[in-house]
Amino acid sequence: MTDELDTYDTAILKAVSANGRITVTDLAERINLSKSPTQTRLRRLEKAGYIRGYTAQLNPIKLGLAHIAFVEVKLDDTREKALKSFNEAVLLVPEIEQCHMIAGKFDYLLKVRTSDMQTYRQILGERVSALPHVAHTSTHVVMEAVKEEAI
Repeated sequence: MTDELDTYDTAILKAVSANGRITVTDLAERINLSKSPTQTRLRRLEKAGYIRGYTAQLNPIKLGLAHIAFVEVKLDDTREKALKSFNEAVLLVPEIEQCHMIAGKFDYLLKVRTSDMQTYRQILGERVSALPHVAHTSTHVVMEAVKEEAI
């Protein structure tokens, strides 16, 4: 699918991922293209799904959410109905920032963000462990986030 992208398209994607509030005029200047074709390309990239949306990147530390834990989750059932049930339930837990199905010794890897260890322990016991079909969890606490960025 990336075969459809030329150098202007990739330059647009790079620029808007760094600054989603960039004006079309500034974007056009940055990629060395006039405003009208830049705007047309930007809309095409949005419609094609290369750009899913524009958001503000919040500082979780300033918001009091400095504690990060990665949780390995092993399910007691991995049939499609159980996976769907787990996936839907995960979406309802705001402290779970990311959820990835994993091939290996466990089934899912969750990134959970809370204010502190005590709050994490409560979320683990009351929310994560209570998710459908959870048989076992194992927690890895982050000591320092060296690199965290979105594409």
